[in-house]
Amino acid sequence: MDLESIFEIDRVAEFISARAFRRVALQFPDELLKDSTRIVAALHEKLRLFDQLRTGNNGDAKDVRLYVMADTMYGNCCVDEVGASHANADCVIHYGHTCFSPTSTLPAFLVLGKASLNVSKCAQKLCEYTGKAGKRILVLYGLEYAHAITEIKASISTQSCFKLEVCFADIMSPVITPPETLSTTNGQPELSDHQCANGCSTEKNNAPYRIGGLTWSLPVGHRMEDYLLFYVGSDDSAFANILMTYNACEIVRYDATKDLLVDDFSQQKRILKRRYFLIEKAKDASIIGILVGTLGVAGYLHMIHQMKDLITRAGKKAYTFVMGRPNPAKLANFPECDVFIYVSCAQTALLDSKEFLAPVITPFEAMIAFGRDSEWTGAYVTEFRDLITSSPMEVKKQSEARFSFIQGGYVEDFEQQEVEDVEDGVSALVNITEKALRVRDEDSQTLMRGTAKSGAEYFATRSYHGLDIHPENNFPEPFLIGKSGRASGYKNETTQ
Repeated sequence: MDLESIFEIDRVAEFISARAFRRVALQFPDELLKDSTRIVAALHEKLRLFDQLRTGNNGDAKDVRLYVMADTMYGNCCVDEVGASHANADCVIHYGHTCFSPTSTLPAFLVLGKASLNVSKCAQKLCEYTGKAGKRILVLYGLEYAHAITEIKASISTQSCFKLEVCFADIMSPVITPPETLSTTNGQPELSDHQCANGCSTEKNNAPYRIGGLTWSLPVGHRMEDYLLFYVGSDDSAFANILMTYNACEIVRYDATKDLLVDDFSQQKRILKRRYFLIEKAKDASIIGILVGTLGVAGYLHMIHQMKDLITRAGKKAYTFVMGRPNPAKLANFPECDVFIYVSCAQTALLDSKEFLAPVITPFEAMIAFGRDSEWTGAYVTEFRDLITSSPMEVKKQSEARFSFIQGGYVEDFEQQEVEDVEDGVSALVNITEKALRVRDEDSQTLMRGTAKSGAEYFATRSYHGLDIHPENNFPEPFLIGKSGRASGYKNETTQ
């Protein structure tokens, strides 16, 4: 495929010309920067032709300025509205892998690209696995293979091995309009199509499933657990998002580059056990850091405020950090934080924090950890915008100690009134610090309390405070003359 077909030069130029945008930001991931100059030249030529057809003059499209953006502040999958605002851009053209997160202020057009796929081999693998699956099939795919789905549906329609129903997910519109100018449902663009791509029967009252730019509906009475998920694509963040969200479903992945089926995801599903362990660690945390992982996804501010309110009502201290992409070195500058909450898009939310000093959890995990008497049923939510719509979790008054699986004993959490007392003055700070360090071990049922409740308390109770200076000795020590010369032979050393 040529450049114009892969990067949809015609559709992008039509999007810019039809809306009369004059300053356009082109966002590229690192692997596509080598093609940016050719794409800009092709866009300029196509915009000139569109202007000539519209006005009848030999226009040169110089009034449309294109700005190439690279090295985004956060994940490459999200539209970088902050970078585009530096150029006062009217819109953003996003190239490469995307999470389809809605923007806050700028319209965007998503160019997904077109990866090569052997349609006949893919249909054959789907046919072979369907024969032994014995259940309905739902086909999901990476967005780079969306261009070949029509051919796959046409190929399997001629084969007789498909005795059960096979549904294909539809792809959402590549045009993203900010929620302020679009009819939305909780910050998500409403879709006009509520039909399965292959025409399977659905009802309008069925809420469509949406994940990573894909959408589909199931017939009345059907559940996701009734379907086998056949995923066409590579083992990337998009597939990890599907694997975590639909962890109760049977899943098989077709690797188009190696032409093989992968159905063993035991290693990936161990991640769920790891996430449950992090939730238990977060329950014992006293100081929580909220990491801002996006500045463009619609609703991120609402989620940050919701997390602050949840943490405060749980009797804990919250700090907010904006630092771009987190790494162990950055977070090590804040040792007072026992755990961090990463507010970002669904495909970058699962941050592997094994090398970090403190664990990094998602907003969904925070709601389980800080909501008293809440339990994890196995369902997992990676999209924080789905949590905004849910009813706020009640944090009940701590009337009794809870058992900590991490510390191996009962832990009495601080009351919210104690947290407010910390802010009153130095005397209250001293009292609460002494109370925080109290440990009672009178019997086998150990009762412990959390340690510091704020950054100030943490630094006040540190065992190391720098160099030990003795103020009673006001006289300086006498100066001593050291050795001189080279290390191979100082001047005061005798030579052989």
